[in-house]
Amino acid sequence: MLAVLLFGLEAGALAQRQPHIGYVYPAGGQQGTTLTVTVGGQSLEGVTSAYVSGKGIRTTILKYEHQVTPQAQDELAKRLAQLREKRQKTGSLSAAEEKLAEEIRTTLTRFGRQLANPALNQFVTLQFRLAPDAPIGKREVRLGTSAGLSNPLGFWVGALPEFSKKDWKNVPKARGSMDPALDPSPMEMKITTPAVVNGQLQPGGVDRYRFKGRQGQPFTALVSARGLLPYLPDAVPGWLEATVRVLDAAGAEVPFEEGDHSLPDCAVFCNLPRDGEYLLEIRDSLYRGREDFVYRITVGELPFVTGWFPLGGKAGSQPLVALSGRNLSRGDMPLDLRQLPPGTYPFVVTNAVGPSRSLLFAVDTLPECLEREPNDLPASAQPVTLPVIVNGRIDAPGDVDVFEFKAEAGEKIVAEVLARRLGSPVDSFLRLTDSAGKQLAFNDDYEDKGAGLDTSHADSYLSATLPETGTYFLHLGDTQHGGGSNYVYRLRISPPRPDFELRVAPSSLNVRGGTSVALTVAALRKDGFDGEISLALKNAPDGFVLSGARVPAGEDKVKMTLTVPPVPHPEPLTLHIEGRAVIAGREAIRPGVPADDLMQAFSYRHLVPAQELKVAVWGDRVAQNPPKILTRAPLKIPCGGTARIEVDVPASSRMGEVRIELDGAPEGITIENVTHAGENTTLVVRADAAVVKPGHKGNLVLQAFAEHPPESAGEKRQPNRRGIFLGALPALPFEVGP
Repeated sequence: MLAVLLFGLEAGALAQRQPHIGYVYPAGGQQGTTLTVTVGGQSLEGVTSAYVSGKGIRTTILKYEHQVTPQAQDELAKRLAQLREKRQKTGSLSAAEEKLAEEIRTTLTRFGRQLANPALNQFVTLQFRLAPDAPIGKREVRLGTSAGLSNPLGFWVGALPEFSKKDWKNVPKARGSMDPALDPSPMEMKITTPAVVNGQLQPGGVDRYRFKGRQGQPFTALVSARGLLPYLPDAVPGWLEATVRVLDAAGAEVPFEEGDHSLPDCAVFCNLPRDGEYLLEIRDSLYRGREDFVYRITVGELPFVTGWFPLGGKAGSQPLVALSGRNLSRGDMPLDLRQLPPGTYPFVVTNAVGPSRSLLFAVDTLPECLEREPNDLPASAQPVTLPVIVNGRIDAPGDVDVFEFKAEAGEKIVAEVLARRLGSPVDSFLRLTDSAGKQLAFNDDYEDKGAGLDTSHADSYLSATLPETGTYFLHLGDTQHGGGSNYVYRLRISPPRPDFELRVAPSSLNVRGGTSVALTVAALRKDGFDGEISLALKNAPDGFVLSGARVPAGEDKVKMTLTVPPVPHPEPLTLHIEGRAVIAGREAIRPGVPADDLMQAFSYRHLVPAQELKVAVWGDRVAQNPPKILTRAPLKIPCGGTARIEVDVPASSRMGEVRIELDGAPEGITIENVTHAGENTTLVVRADAAVVKPGHKGNLVLQAFAEHPPESAGEKRQPNRRGIFLGALPALPFEVGP
C-alpha cells in the first residue's frame, strides 16, 4: 500500500540524470584497514560500480538507499496525522491501517532524521579495503550507474589510526509512538592520539572528542573541511568554515595558537597545561551543519608549520627551506628540484609522529635572488637585473620593499607576486614608478583562474611598456598593512613570457557508444599570449575523435565534442588531451588538466582540477546510425546574416520526433528557424551584428532529443521539456564573415 502511495508521489520526480555525488563519509582511512563508506548524492539509483583512483583500494557495494522527497515526506506526515486522528476518534484502526501507519513511521525515520540537505537524498554504502602498502595521499572516488559515471570527490589514505562518528543515518530512532520523534545523537567520542577523526556537523552542532594528555604535551589539530569539499553550491560562504578549540577537564579553554587565516582550513597548536582529560571541539563558525559538512582532523604531537622561506626555487636546484612553527624536528628542510619542471608542488614536514599540513613550493627557471633590507624608499632601493625572481619578506606592518632596475624605451615588463596562492598571508600591491616618482602602473588584486581553490585573489600582477630609457622602481607592500616573519613572497620581474595552461571540464564524461559528448576547454592565457591553440588526444584508443579541437586566437575557452567508438566499454577509460601553440617561433605543448566547473554560494564558479579525465562509454548494444551533420566545416555566417546547417537523422535512430538544439551557443549566435523534410533537418542560424564581429571563430555544438509519439490516434502527447537525449553531434566550427 505504501509503495503505491509513494509511487504516486514520486513518479517522474527521479528522472534519469547523470549521477552526482555530494559527499563521501568518512573521507579517508588508514592503510591496512577495512571501513564502511557512505556516498550521498543524486541520481544514484542503479549503482553498479565504485571506482577509486590509484592502487591499493578494493571496493564492494553493500547497499543503495534513498529518502523520500520533501514533498512526499509532507504528504506522508499528513496521512499519518489522519490515521492518528481516526484512532483518537474511533479508538482503533483496521489491521491494514495499522500496517500503513507503521510503514509510514519507518519511512519517515528510516535514516534517523529528516535531511538537512534534501538535495542529497540518495545513498550508496561501500566497503573499502585499504592494503597495508596503499600509497598515502589523495584519491578520487566515482560511482558508476546505469546512467553513467559520477563526478569525483576526494578520499585520503593515511598512516595514523582513524576514529569516525557514526554516519548521520545511524543515530537511534524512536519507535514508541506514531510520531517520528528522534533521540538526540551523541556528540562526544573518546579517542586516543595521534589519530585522524572524521565527522559530519549537524545544524547548530558542536562535535567534541575526549582524549588524555600530559602536562607540557605539544598538541596540534589540523582541520581538513574545505580541503575535502572546496565549494558548496547552495551554502554561504560556500564551504564549511570550521573553528576548533581545546578545553580542559573543567571546561576552560586552553590558550592556543592559530594557523594563518588566509589558508583554506584552520589549524591550532597548544601545550597542554596538566595531566588529565581534554576535549577537542569543532563547529562551523556560523553554527551551520548538514550531511555534506564533512571534516577530518589530524590530531597529536604533529608539526605545526606557520611559515616557510623561500616560497620557491629554481628548477634543477636543491634549496634549503627555512621553517617556522612548533613541534618541528628541525628548523629547515632540503628539497630536491632536479627532476621537476616549472610549476607548483605540495610538500609536507614530518616528525616522529606524522606529517604537517600540505605546504606549497613554486619552481621556475628564471634567475633568483633574496630581498635585502633596507630597501623601503627609492633612495635605498635594491638594484636587480632583469629577468629575476626575488624571494622577499614584508618584515613589519607598513613595510614597503622597493626594487630598482634599468630598461630601454619601448621595453615591455611584467611584475607578478606569488604569495597568497602559495599560502602566505601577504595581500600585496604593486606600484611601478619612473625615476621622477611618477606612477606608471598599479595593481592590487589579480584573478588567476588557474588557482581554482583561491577565492581571495590577493596576489598582484601588472604589465607596462616603458616610455623611455632609464631607471624604474617597483614598490611592493601589503594592502592590509600586515607584516612579520611569515609575510613572505616571490616577485617576478621580467619581460613577458607568453604561455598558456588548459583546463578540461567536466572530468567525468558519459556517452553512448557511437555518439558524441560535449566538453569545454578553458585556455588560461599568460603574459599576453593570444594565439590559436590546437587540441588533440594523446595516446587514445582507436575510435576516439575530437571535433572542433582548437581554441581560436583571442578566445579563452571553446566547447568541442568527443566522439567514441560504437561498442560500449565495460570500464571507464582515462583519456589525455594536450594543446599545442606556436609561441615566439617555437611549439609549446601543454597538458589539458581535468577539472570540474563548481559553483560556490549560488553564483560564483571555479575550475577545480581533478586527477583524471574519465570517460564512460555505455549502451546496451552497438549504436547505429546516429544523427550526422552534412554541412561542411567551417560554417560561414555573415555578420548580421544567416547560414544553414543540414542534419541527417536516419530513420533507424528515431524514437519519435527528433528535435535539434544548440548547446551553449556563443553569445550572439541563435537558431532562427528549424524545418524537417524526411530524414533531413535544416537549422537556420543568425549572427547578431550587435554582439559578434567579423572574424569571430568558435564551435557550434548541436544536441538531439527524441519525443515519443502518442501510442494511439486519440492520445495526446505527454509534454516533455527536453525529451529523450540522443546525444551531441560532432562540433561544427564556424566563422563570422563580413
